[in-house]
Amino acid sequence: MKDINCAYCQGGELLDKFGIYICDLSVSQLILFKEQSKKGRVIVAYKDHVSEIVDISEEERNAFMADVVKASKAIHKAFNPNKVNYGAYGDTGCHLHMHLVPKYEGGDEWGGVFQMNPNKIYLSDAEYKEMIERIKANL
Repeated sequence: MKDINCAYCQGGELLDKFGIYICDLSVSQLILFKEQSKKGRVIVAYKDHVSEIVDISEEERNAFMADVVKASKAIHKAFNPNKVNYGAYGDTGCHLHMHLVPKYEGGDEWGGVFQMNPNKIYLSDAEYKEMIERIKANL
């Protein structure tokens, strides 16, 4: 099931506003979050347009969480954060997804909750491409 107004379902210009598609995982897609004040921040978005994690089968939940773990391991290997924060939101965009937000000791917002979009650091296309290649190399 897809929603014509959902960036995760439609991709293209809707997704381009905040993210860059990296690749498909087993039951989800991996997206690089364009705002990179937390180096390596990504989103794992479930393959279908469902709102809640309770709306999918146990098998699909396990596969989705395995995708989250796979992405997190790649982020740890590629960027060596001290911690990865995990956020599952969707009050307005009701598509099951999880933000993986690397945190670095002494860095921006260390010891606190991450901002959804601090709107501070955006990269060049070449820098995004290099980050994506580092993540893919560690999946």
